[in-house]
Amino acid sequence: MAAEGPKSLAFFLLVLNLVLYIIVVAISGWAIKVGIEDTSEAAAAGLLIPARLFPIYLPIGNFATGFFVIFALIAGAAGVASSIAGIGNVLQWNASNLFSAATYSTTTWALTLLAMGLACKEINIGERPTSLRTLEALTFILSATQLFCMGAVNVGVIEVSRY
Repeated sequence: MAAEGPKSLAFFLLVLNLVLYIIVVAISGWAIKVGIEDTSEAAAAGLLIPARLFPIYLPIGNFATGFFVIFALIAGAAGVASSIAGIGNVLQWNASNLFSAATYSTTTWALTLLAMGLACKEINIGERPTSLRTLEALTFILSATQLFCMGAVNVGVIEVSRY
């Protein structure tokens, strides 16, 4: 059957993305926890006026870190939900389920690209710890694997809708 290639590839990529998105959620959740626990009024009071009013100040990284970590957490949570739902949809392998899996994967890819853009800005500014570098690398890897997963699901949509 011609549809077994895209089905097995999509299933493999969904499982891989599920594991990677869980790691992204764990690292970004840790970074937010550190930001909440280590940020004090005294640390923020020493900043200039625009930075003091900045709602997302994390003591690790730079000024792009707050936005990057929050959007990585959002993309990670959407990616976990999308991967779990996508695995169920790909296992059923019919047109209506594949259309919903294609929608999930496209939305998650867009959120991952947004987080990747913020990671690029964070890299451009500089000065970040190893844990944030790991989160940036995972975001880059996930943007590529999510693109391939989206392509495999869309090939499956084309294959199933032909019949």
